[in-house]
Amino acid sequence: MRFWIVAAVAVTLMLGAAPGQSLAQSQEKVIKIGTIFPLTGPVALAGQRCKAAVETAVEIINNKHPNIKVPLANQAGLLGGYKIVLVHADSQGKPDVGKAEAERLINQEGVWALIGAYNSSVSGPASLVAERAKKIFMCGASSAASLTQRKEMKYFFRTASTDEIESQEFVEVLEWLNKTQKNANIKTLGIIYENSVFGKNAAQQAMKAAAGKFQVVADVPFNPGATNLDSEIQTLKGKNPDALFGAVLGADYALMVKTMKKMNWVPKVSLNYCSGYQDPVIAKQLGPDANYFMGSTAYSPEFQSMMPAVAEVEKIFKSKTGGVPYDSDSIQETIAMLVLAQAIEKSKSLDPTVVAETLHANTWPSPLSLSGKVAFVPGGQNKYALSLITQLQGGKYKKIFPVEKADTKPVFPIPPWDKR
Repeated sequence: MRFWIVAAVAVTLMLGAAPGQSLAQSQEKVIKIGTIFPLTGPVALAGQRCKAAVETAVEIINNKHPNIKVPLANQAGLLGGYKIVLVHADSQGKPDVGKAEAERLINQEGVWALIGAYNSSVSGPASLVAERAKKIFMCGASSAASLTQRKEMKYFFRTASTDEIESQEFVEVLEWLNKTQKNANIKTLGIIYENSVFGKNAAQQAMKAAAGKFQVVADVPFNPGATNLDSEIQTLKGKNPDALFGAVLGADYALMVKTMKKMNWVPKVSLNYCSGYQDPVIAKQLGPDANYFMGSTAYSPEFQSMMPAVAEVEKIFKSKTGGVPYDSDSIQETIAMLVLAQAIEKSKSLDPTVVAETLHANTWPSPLSLSGKVAFVPGGQNKYALSLITQLQGGKYKKIFPVEKADTKPVFPIPPWDKR
């Protein structure tokens, strides 16, 4: 009993209520969460879907949904009736804007925690703002490994996989193809990446993973939001690597594929990080040209038999996106919000330090994750983050690796453009 009294007083004090008030008497039973995503700019479509993904989670948390099989869906609100209210901000995909928005959300809007920020280059400085203010920063999709290598960070948590993990998976795929595909003979590697924290981290991890196994013959950066990639693809064509790793977001990915077709060049195999590859809208825009490229995938509608809880949640998400389903990035933002809500409920507190410690101390059920669970190691990385290697075939994301999870054999090598 004593614990409950102490907890109730702590919560009311945190929200500015008089010490004598109970939770039920508090006038403002809301928890403000700030979101930071690129709602405008080159990757605005992805950012808007991330925003819709957080809204989807909040709709589930704030209201009773007995038909949805995820934690907290069978109750309305947190801590006996608190509702989450979102305050959105647009980073434009720019680190300085994202940092300024994090400061505004914390200092002027008074948010309790932050979620974001899709671009690793934004998540870095924005999360430092949150750390200094002792506010929790939940990161869904940003994949730069460096974000969770900051072991001193106490309030930063990431649910998705990292470029380091994906680079190791990509190299394993190349080794597997060499063993299983007739005359594969993959020896050389090219890397194309946007000149950002995300891109440079991905390239660095690719070189590290390939060291001693594959020779990197092309290292090709470009500025994000490019209008022309002719010289970059011409460089790749000149070096003609057997395999290509791509860290290319949004519309830049579509431009990369179109330019490869214009230049009449493809490598034997192309593997792509969390990028435009896994965006169903971009895949649809590219049509048949999107086929035979590969990439890491944490979710696509083709995975629903492995993750049956997604279907009902995705109905809410699609109502906010004009029918566009989850992709690997957006679903991570729903997961991040749901895990944070579970930690608030379990800790019975709105003290960010207590909730952060609770996040670290527990394994969280996560039916929207491939692994089914989330747990954080020092630095905030989810040690159960998992993705599969897929290949687009007939416009569908087919599972090809690891073999025990595969449903389709790979098409290898990528057919030339004039023989499709």
